[in-house]
Amino acid sequence: MTSTIPEAEILRELEKDTRQAWDHYQDRLRELTGDEYERVESESWGELQSELQRVEQRREDVKPTPA
Repeated sequence: MTSTIPEAEILRELEKDTRQAWDHYQDRLRELTGDEYERVESESWGELQSELQRVEQRREDVKPTPA
């Protein structure tokens, strides 16, 4: 019987990484207004999307392959 505990732990870690990526995005924008918000938001959105893609790729790598 194959243990799923390591897989479950990895998936929890990936969920944590996803939350941290969103938190970082929100933190960078907090208290910004006007042109500064627009500039930082655009930059931060790109970084967020890149990080979420990395997390998703790692999630795909964890999924078991069909036998």
